[in-house]
Order: sequence, then C-alpha cells, then structure tokens
Amino acid sequence: MKFNKWTVALAAGGVVSLASAVKADTAPTASNVMTALSSTTLSGYVDTSAQLNVHGQNPTVLGSPFGNGSAGAPPYTVGSSVGNGKANSINLNVVDLKLSKPQDEGQWAAGYCVELWFGPDAAGLGSTQDADPNNESTAIRQAYVALRTPIGNGIDWKIGVFDTIIGYESLTSASNPNYTHSYGFVMEPTTHTGILGSYRINDMISITAGVADTSYGFGGNTAAINNGISSPTTMAALALTAPDSWGWIKGGTLYLGVINTPSATAGSGATSVYAGATIPTPMNNLKFGASFDYLDEHNKNAGGLHDDSIWNVALYASFQATEKLSLNLRGEYLDDSSAGSFFSPSSFSIYPNNKSEEVTLTAQYNLWANVISRVEARWDHTEHGRPFSTSGNSFRTFSSAYLLAAQLIYQF
Repeated sequence: MKFNKWTVALAAGGVVSLASAVKADTAPTASNVMTALSSTTLSGYVDTSAQLNVHGQNPTVLGSPFGNGSAGAPPYTVGSSVGNGKANSINLNVVDLKLSKPQDEGQWAAGYCVELWFGPDAAGLGSTQDADPNNESTAIRQAYVALRTPIGNGIDWKIGVFDTIIGYESLTSASNPNYTHSYGFVMEPTTHTGILGSYRINDMISITAGVADTSYGFGGNTAAINNGISSPTTMAALALTAPDSWGWIKGGTLYLGVINTPSATAGSGATSVYAGATIPTPMNNLKFGASFDYLDEHNKNAGGLHDDSIWNVALYASFQATEKLSLNLRGEYLDDSSAGSFFSPSSFSIYPNNKSEEVTLTAQYNLWANVISRVEARWDHTEHGRPFSTSGNSFRTFSSAYLLAAQLIYQF
C-alpha cells in the first residue's frame, strides 16, 4: 500500500506499495452520480503507453536493433501474452470505470464497489463469463458488497470479486512507482471471488482472512467468476504500521500474507507467500521499499507429481526531486526451479533452475492536472538460456531484453 493516506487501506487488507511518492499531486476527486444513493461516486482512469523493445547481448550491434523485440518479451503485466502484445507499438492499456459507495462510520455500515476494465489488459484478468476469456476486452476488476459487523472494533467484509490481498504493486498502474510490473507481481494472483474479512486490532496491527473459489495455479491466473469451490482458496494477512510516535519512520509498514489453493488434480494448485515493507527515511523526499515472493506450484509435473518453486526479491527506491518530478528505481532477482515456466522460452532455451535479474528506472513528471506522465527504461537478463526472441524466430534468441517506454494516465 502507499505511505500515509494508503496505510489505513493496507491495514484493511490491500497490497503494499511505494506509490505515494509517485502519484500525481493533483489526483482528482470522484464525482457524485445521480442514483438512488446520492453518495455513489464515479471514478476511473484511461491508461495509455508506447514502448520500444530490443533483445540481444548488446542492442547496438544487432544490425537493426529498433523493433527487433516484437516477440518473446519479458512478462511485464497481467496475463502471459500482454507484455509481448504491446512490443514496439502505441497502446491503449485499459479504461477503468468504478462506481462505489464507501462505508460510513456506523456499526452496521454497508457499501459496494463495481469496477470494470475495458481494453487489452482486461483479457489478463480472467474474470469473465466467456468460454474464451482471452478474446474478451471487457472484464470485472472488482464487484463486491461491503458490510460491517459491530464485533470488537468492527469487522469489515467484502463479498464478491475483490483484488488479491498480497503484493507490493497494484493492478492500478497509477498506484505503482513504475510503468512495467515486477516479476513478483506476475507470480501473484490478481483477483478472487469469495468472502474477505478485515479487523483492525489497533492503530498498529490489523489482520485479514478470507476464502475464495478455486483460484490459480501459476502467476497471473485469477479466480474466474463462479468457478466453484471444490478446492477452495484460503488467504490470510497481517499488517503492521509504525505509529506517529516513532518519529521519521512513522507510516512505515510491514505486511505478511499467504494464499493457498489445494491440489485437486495433477498440475493444479499453488501456495503464495509474501512479505513486503515500506520504509520512510529522515529525508521526506526519499523512500525505500522491499518485497519477497515465494510461489510453490503443487504437483507441477504430472508424471512425477513433485512441486516446483519460484522465489523473487525486489528492492524499490523513490526520490521526489521537485514538486512535480519523481525518480523511481526497482531492482529484482528471480530464482526459478520450475524448468522455464516463468518466461515461456523457445525450444532452445529451456533450463531448469534458471536465475534472472531486472533493473527499471522510471522518471515521472506531472505536467498536466490529473495526468501522470512517465518515461521508463528497463533491462532484463537470464543467466541461462535465451528466452527473448526476435519476431518469434527461435534461431535468433537472446538472454537480455531492453525496453524504453512512455506512459500517460488520465485520472477522473
């Protein structure tokens, strides 16, 4: 979650993020909508980008480097094919529309949220009723009823489709420090269909627990709506927030979470373990963050019925250089023992126990009101194999990938 203003949301069970340092200073206020409930608000955003992908050990000696990375790109976002599909093009990423009524302070408070995605990124969510959700350009990001029961300090409930409870980065790109997503984000589930309860013990400690339909096996796979509960997903999280009395470290957070889907058949089920922290510093304009993701894929090998595992460590830094300019750095190390399942490599590139690194530098400048504008450079590298290919040509594969991208997001 974000520092300060998002700390309460984190404690209620959201993801941990370093995004407060990079969000637009002029974020818009949601507008009231004429409905039976006058407190319903409409908000959302339009997310666009342009990117250039280059693959190779050294992109300056490839002969024709521009546009040679149109296939086999690293997994940048939701859905295994979304990152590749945006290579060397100008893109509409997603249009987000959200209708919501937040809960008030009453003991028996109630509210709701309906958030819809339109555009290419919607296919990656998997939350559609279509037989082939990959062909869909519309998806349900969230749709839940929010309730409170007056037990102790009050238990807040979400019933329906809601964002996952783990992860340093959010599905909402504007809430993240970078344009592209981390390896850790790709390893995690994105949404669930179920029941989630959150309880705030005090200003420092909150807990979250829930149960959902059969959820996911690997990476960005999500809980399809009405997917059944024969192998239910269970989840729990603990959030710790530094109080104001702790001086400059106030608002810092430590977040721990686990999500488990049992194995129903060979090759199904997974367990995600997550730890994340946001770390303020004595310099108000400098913040750090860290995350650890561990994914255990149950019975991955249908013949041997053994588990495969992947783990990832990411470090974040955000520096608010001026009122409008922020610089954001991310570095990652990935250890994959699942024989190449993370990257979808070519037939010449499958190596078990592969290791990968990526470094991303993003500059954000908020020139226009309600608009987030970014430029980003990213380098990905695998220590074994050559998973990054040129236009699908398995005879021109590389161990390094380079990206240069620009992003504009209008929030309303």
